[in-house]
Amino acid sequence: MNKTVLITGGSSGIGYELAKVFGKENYNLILVASNKEKLEKSADELTDSGFTVKTIAKDLSDPHSPSQIYDHLNKERISIDVLVNNAGFSNYGLFTETNLDLELSELQVNIVTLTHLTKFFVRDMLKRRDGKILNVASTAAFIPGPLMAVYYASKAYVLSFSEALNEELTGTGVHVTALCPGPTDTGFATRGGVLDSPLFQGKILDASYVAQAAYDGLMRNQAVVIPGLKNQLMIQSLRLIPRSKIPKVVKKMQEKR
Repeated sequence: MNKTVLITGGSSGIGYELAKVFGKENYNLILVASNKEKLEKSADELTDSGFTVKTIAKDLSDPHSPSQIYDHLNKERISIDVLVNNAGFSNYGLFTETNLDLELSELQVNIVTLTHLTKFFVRDMLKRRDGKILNVASTAAFIPGPLMAVYYASKAYVLSFSEALNEELTGTGVHVTALCPGPTDTGFATRGGVLDSPLFQGKILDASYVAQAAYDGLMRNQAVVIPGLKNQLMIQSLRLIPRSKIPKVVKKMQEKR
């Protein structure tokens, strides 16, 4: 039987491109997103491509959503072979001026829901001694991010959590990969309010390229995947910059012009 992958935030951007990659590899697709109309449209497109798709419309900022998703799949007797925690969002501005409720929702989606879903599904994978988890972090995980302080901090959590869990699972047949893309051509920058910042000017990575790199790294059981040579070099260069200087550099990169 074909294996099944669950992808949160699977209706657009990197999540949607990941769905196409997994579909081509004959996985059954389960896509989770909050916008039901957009989710169903994406599912129809994937179905037209010959993929088997099931959708679950859930607002992942709702603390109850992980248990509802897990219980729903159990009732349907659907076993998850690969979990992709892709859903996430950011907001832009000085922390003293940004909306607290929005940031709490951001933390819920980026950190709490990701952790909650991982807790549920990794235990089932352990029982089978087989499974993979892909957690989408960011190159932001390696640095502090003035003007997007909460987002950068949330991605640092995802990277640290993923690396630690992957080590705990050594020898179990279950592997965890953290994906750390840099600026990518998706709707993320528009929603996050950073489209006009220098960070997203010039050539940036295509979401399909990032998705393929993520899949390939996941299949090789890589602990961390950083798509693109430019991003890899940037991360390595951080070792040469005094820690005190990094926030100033990042702030300049994110200030709107």
